[in-house]
Amino acid sequence: MIERKSGEELARMRRAGEIVAATIDRVVAAVAPGVTTAALDRVAAATISEHGAEPSFLGYGGGRGRIPFPATICVSIGDEIVHGIPAEDRVLAEGDVVALDFGAIWEGFHADSAVTVFVGEPPSEDAARLVRETEAALHAAIERVVPGGRLSDIGHAIEARADAAGLGVVREYGGHGIGRKMHEDPFIQNWGAAGRGLELRPGLTIAVEPMLNLGEDDTAVLEDGWTVVTADGSLSAHFEHTLAVTEDGHEILTARG
Repeated sequence: MIERKSGEELARMRRAGEIVAATIDRVVAAVAPGVTTAALDRVAAATISEHGAEPSFLGYGGGRGRIPFPATICVSIGDEIVHGIPAEDRVLAEGDVVALDFGAIWEGFHADSAVTVFVGEPPSEDAARLVRETEAALHAAIERVVPGGRLSDIGHAIEARADAAGLGVVREYGGHGIGRKMHEDPFIQNWGAAGRGLELRPGLTIAVEPMLNLGEDDTAVLEDGWTVVTADGSLSAHFEHTLAVTEDGHEILTARG
């Protein structure tokens, strides 16, 4: 069921988005060679707590043989696409490509955002291009979030940018509605023809999140039941913002700076 948000509900999501943005800034500043992904998770947990919010991811899910997600953020390195679990034995190294995914709850409402960063300098021009083009795909998709647009316009914009850059598009995972729950209807695929599906109307809140690969589209899930990797071992990047459709366009609820 699609739930459009009231002004009061949007205000809560806006505050959740501000907290997510502040948490991203602090965690990105802590990224350096020799830092563990568990240490980044502790920074995120402390920041969310300091703002009086709760983490969206900690304890999320489970079922189908999976444990509930055991951390505050997802940290995915190299060929890991999404849902990487922070650990004390995962140590960042110079040149790593690191996708960081964040969620916070403020007064019952969620916001969700992700960035991909390098530890030090990019390891190659291809890696730099992957991250640059994935972020560009996010912004191309955001431009399609306008009242009267169609849901598939979002995925079409992402796929078009990926195709032009010669990058693979992750198809099994995508964006989603968001609000009282972290994952609400509708599911937003990152590919497909434009002009189809749900009409975008004011009050709709969604998380748009392109995931692009240097190689092919196919994915696999590791034995931990959470970490999604590229099937061919190629590098992957992930960016995400939470948005609200407004009367005259959109608002990025997780905007930074």
